[in-house]
Amino acid sequence: MFKLSKKVEYGLIAVKHMAMQGENNPVSSKEISEKYKIPYDLLSKILQKLKKEEILASVQGTRGGYTLTQKPDKLSLATIFNAIEGDTYILDCGQHDDESCTIYETCILSSPLKKIQRQINSYFNSTMLSEIV
Repeated sequence: MFKLSKKVEYGLIAVKHMAMQGENNPVSSKEISEKYKIPYDLLSKILQKLKKEEILASVQGTRGGYTLTQKPDKLSLATIFNAIEGDTYILDCGQHDDESCTIYETCILSSPLKKIQRQINSYFNSTMLSEIV
């Protein structure tokens, strides 16, 4: 069974929460952190990554926070995951080359895992945030 990292999981919780609030209702990182018991410092870093990748916009002021820059039916889960962890958010094995893996030459898992990674990527690229809201 595959497992998403805590960063990806927390990021997905945050963007789902924002999608449920609607596009004109900024949500603070503190609100999300408290509601879902997510460590505030880690969540703040994740939200900054999502902002840097223009998935989120920040709104300043007393009623400020973050909003999605795209409608949930236009935002793929892969886009969110890639912004947080890069394109190896599920399987790290199979992404290596002979310089970063000591058994690359003899590994019998690399090829099948690359195929699985492509299938997983395809699924998450075609699954929109709106499908889980």
